[in-house]
Amino acid sequence: MSRGPHSRPFRTKTLVPVELLGGSCFMTSATWSTHCIELKPHSVIKRFRRGSREECEREWRALTLLSAYAPGLAPAPQSADLAAEEPVVVMSRLPGKPLRGQVLSEQQLKALAAATSEIYAAVPAEALAKVPDRPGQQHELIAKIRAWTPRARPRVSTEVGKAMDCGLDWLARSGFDQVASPDVPRVFGPGDGNLANYLWDGFRVRIVDFEESGVSDRPFELAEITEHVASWVEQPLDVETFLDQFDLSAAERARLLACRRLLALVWLFLLSFDDPQRPRNPPGTAERQAVRLSRLLDRDLRAVQG
Repeated sequence: MSRGPHSRPFRTKTLVPVELLGGSCFMTSATWSTHCIELKPHSVIKRFRRGSREECEREWRALTLLSAYAPGLAPAPQSADLAAEEPVVVMSRLPGKPLRGQVLSEQQLKALAAATSEIYAAVPAEALAKVPDRPGQQHELIAKIRAWTPRARPRVSTEVGKAMDCGLDWLARSGFDQVASPDVPRVFGPGDGNLANYLWDGFRVRIVDFEESGVSDRPFELAEITEHVASWVEQPLDVETFLDQFDLSAAERARLLACRRLLALVWLFLLSFDDPQRPRNPPGTAERQAVRLSRLLDRDLRAVQG
């Protein structure tokens, strides 16, 4: 999500409270940039904040792995200083325009799906076994929701509060926090669903920003994209057409719905914290998210009743 809902503070143009969520960066503009990004003609210098060594290490690990197993999909790693007080990664500069804020054509949707499929399948099992899990797994997000609830619930509108209650009720019944490890294949995940990190060059999509990357699974990573606020607050992503590009097993489909619900609930909390006196989001964004979450929660019920 991000950066995703698991990330640390950021500086951003829109969307979510600074103290709660991470931003994102991309190669062609600083609109949503969270770090110090220096653009050179053929390279990008990404300088991390103090205390962000783990993020820098994840970025460098991902670039190195993808350079070996999926060359051209992501920036090529050039150099890094992981021990610096402000860690630095230098990478090649990619062409392309971020998909965020665009109405995506069928060609772009298919290219987005192709890029995500490529990254999920890129790292072979023996190499993946040496990669840590990505941050922001479901247990961490559930813990955040429980910590936020006493603060958020009393201050929200009736519509948002009703959706929160339904989401919390689903979460309590889902057993999601009891699942030690999902029974689906493990893959390499970028860990960030912000469409600003997916660059379209007119022919293909490439991916940037890997500081939240690590071992994950396809349902969780796809939900990161479909439920990220950047996928609907401006120009809505055609989620069903996008997801139709993936051949998911029955277990993956079931987990995808659960992950979408969880991440939609996380985003509802995040958006509810927006200060009406200094809004970072368009008016009614939290209410729109409440409707989105309610539709996701209703899906199984409709199927059973149908």
